[in-house]
Amino acid sequence: MAQSLILDAHLDLSMNALEWNRDLRWTVAEIRESERGMTDRPDRGNGTVSFDAMRRGRVGICAATQIARFVRRDSPIPGWHSQEQAWAQTQGQLAWYLAMEEAGEMVQIADAAALERHLEHWEDASGNGHEAHAPIGYVLSLEGADSIVTLHHLERAYGQGLRAVGPAHYGPGVYAQGTNATGGIGDKGQALLREMERLNIILDATHLCDESFWECLDAFRGPVWASHNNCRALVFHGRQFSDEQLEALIDRDAVVGVAFDAWMLVPDWVRGSSTPQNRGVTLAQVADHIDHICQVAGDALHAGIGSDLDGAFGTEQGPADVDTIADLQNVPALLAARGYSSQDIEHVCSGNFLRFLRKAWN
Repeated sequence: MAQSLILDAHLDLSMNALEWNRDLRWTVAEIRESERGMTDRPDRGNGTVSFDAMRRGRVGICAATQIARFVRRDSPIPGWHSQEQAWAQTQGQLAWYLAMEEAGEMVQIADAAALERHLEHWEDASGNGHEAHAPIGYVLSLEGADSIVTLHHLERAYGQGLRAVGPAHYGPGVYAQGTNATGGIGDKGQALLREMERLNIILDATHLCDESFWECLDAFRGPVWASHNNCRALVFHGRQFSDEQLEALIDRDAVVGVAFDAWMLVPDWVRGSSTPQNRGVTLAQVADHIDHICQVAGDALHAGIGSDLDGAFGTEQGPADVDTIADLQNVPALLAARGYSSQDIEHVCSGNFLRFLRKAWN
C-alpha cells in the first residue's frame, strides 16, 4: 500500500523543544540517547517525534501547539502564576517555530493559499525524491486559552498566525473549564468566543468539560474541530466524548482527531503499573476509536488523527507498536483490514482535516 499523506491534528512540538530541551532536528534515537539516565519525567528516553521521523512517516502537515496554563498559587496542577507569564511562554514557543521556519524545517500555514502551496510543494518533493528535506507545514494552535491576557492579545496572536484555540486544558481555566473540572464558560468565555468568531479562529472542543462543551457549541457559530479526543463509549472518562457529543460535532461538520495516549485507548489504565505490553495497547485500539466515530457518523468523513505523541508521554504510555511517529503509516492497513476503502482511508489520514480547513478558510 502506498504511503498516505498524514495530517496530525495535535503535536506539542514547541513544548518538547523548550520545556524538555529536545532538538527535533535530531533523530528520535539521538534524542533518546541524550536523555539516557534522566529521571525527571517518565517519558525521558522514550520520545517518538522528530522532524526526520515525521518525514519518514509522511506526516507532512500538523496542527502544532502553543501551551501555557495559568494556575492559582494553591493549585495542585502545574502551570504559570500569572496570565502574563503564560503569554510570555507562548511567545517563546512562537519564537521557536519561527526559528524552525528560518532553518527550513517548518512552514506556517495560516490561509487557504498557503495550504495549497504547501500541499503542492510536498507532493512535488515526494515525486522528486526530496521529501526527506521538505519543510513540515504547521497550523498554529493554542491548547488552553489562559495565556490570552485580554482580547487584544487574541487579535495579536491571530496576526502571528494563530488559527485554532482550545479554551481550556486540564482543570479550571480563565475562559472555560477543562478536563477533571466542572462548570460553564461565563462572561469571559462568551467574550472570547465572540472574538474568535469575528477573527474566524477554529474552536477546538478538546479538553472541555461537559458543561463548557455544550455552552461553547451553543455560543459559537464558527468552525469547530476536536484535535485530539477519543470515545467515551470505549473508555469511560470525562476526557472522552460521549456519542451525544460526537453527534453534535458531526452536525457541525467537525473532524475528531483520535489520540494515542494509552489511558485514552483502553479502560482502567493505572499509571505506574499499566504498560502498553501488559495491557495489549496497540494501534488496533486507535482503529477502534476511529471506527467508533465513523459508525456514529455513518461515514468516514469526521474521523482523523490527532496523535498527541510526546504530549508528556512516550513509548511507556503509547501503543506498543508505535516506536516513532513514522509508524502512523501502519494505520491505513489496519483500516483496510476492517473494510475501509482507499478513499475512506485517505479521508481519515488527511483528507477530512484538509477539507475542514479549506471550508473554514474559504
